[in-house]
Amino acid sequence: MLQSRLPQLSVSSAGLGALVGQSVHDEARRLAEADGYHVDDHEARQLDTEILAEADLVLVMTDGQRQALAKRWPEARGKTLLLGKWLDATHSNDIPDPYRKSPEAFAHVHRMLLEATRLWADRL
Repeated sequence: MLQSRLPQLSVSSAGLGALVGQSVHDEARRLAEADGYHVDDHEARQLDTEILAEADLVLVMTDGQRQALAKRWPEARGKTLLLGKWLDATHSNDIPDPYRKSPEAFAHVHRMLLEATRLWADRL
């Protein structure tokens, strides 16, 4: 989503607990494709030192992920922020993981991602 909003930038994805080689969950795919996003080529990969070294900015979904990343790679702490940082959140700017949850949970997270990436694109 962020890449489509900022085509002049290089945006990539990696996870702390990614199921390496897996594609997008079927429900996430359905929502993404309904909004015109192409996700066929997405393949999950693990975050590593090389990816972090190349990144100017690292966006994570939750504060727990931010803390885990900083614990393992303290040198990346200053460039690691929440994807939901600019969301108008009442209690948290975390974006929850909808894995193994209902289609409604996926739709809620999808809407959060749309808004969060729009807000980041406005600022970058």
